[in-house]
Amino acid sequence: MRERALLIGATLTLEPGETGEPVRQGKPGEPAGHGEPGPAPAPSSASAYPSRPEAADDAEGPAAPIRVLLADDHTLVRRGVRLILDGEPDLTVVAEAGDGAEAVAAARATDVDLAVLDVAMPRMTGLQAARELSRRLPGLRILILTMYDNEQYFFEALKAGACGYVLKSVADRDLVEACRAAVRDEPFIYPGAERTLVRSYLDRLHQGGGLPERPITEREEEILKLVAEGHTSKEIGELLFISAKTVERHRANLLQKLGVRDRLELTRYAIRAGLIEP
Repeated sequence: MRERALLIGATLTLEPGETGEPVRQGKPGEPAGHGEPGPAPAPSSASAYPSRPEAADDAEGPAAPIRVLLADDHTLVRRGVRLILDGEPDLTVVAEAGDGAEAVAAARATDVDLAVLDVAMPRMTGLQAARELSRRLPGLRILILTMYDNEQYFFEALKAGACGYVLKSVADRDLVEACRAAVRDEPFIYPGAERTLVRSYLDRLHQGGGLPERPITEREEEILKLVAEGHTSKEIGELLFISAKTVERHRANLLQKLGVRDRLELTRYAIRAGLIEP
């Protein structure tokens, strides 16, 4: 067991920039039985979300497992996380995605209860995907899984609709508990973060400040990410269903707001903001 945990922990700490293989659709797992086997569990047709997994077995058999969507652009990370989740009787990965846009599409096409999203992904970050999923599927629970122990990301994740923030470095220890807490509609903060976050917030209040503000709008953030990834104005317009002229106008606003001069400086800002990996 110790060797398995160490292997999974090593898998989840890849260096930025490593890419994965093509995304594959997962298959639902089966919950572990208790005593004599009962009827096969199935999601209720009246709701997209099953009974809480911690509920005791009743006359109809055990509760259905939590159906998880897993999004990360590193294939090895997805494999490691899937090993952790599928090893639990009340959790099963039913879909995978390699970027935020694929995650949104998969969540809309598959019955899932919980989305576990990496922060830094191509096309659409995990935070952008969380905002979109919160709007489109308000009943869906969302966890952010990241290598960044970053206060700004934490607050952005909460504002985006996530109910938990888990570090990849300790995912083998915290992720299962975070998934169960999320489905119970309870917040999860990785151990050790509470004191730091509260102290930082109180320091800001004493200095007359508040929560960190977003310098750009959500649409500008989308365009900034795509510009930094090397897309042309025409390509960005096609991806976001807006005109190339609208893209150029947003780009000009970005240059002015951020006090930068060209695409190179926009890209540097996007890296610092965690929108793309260096």
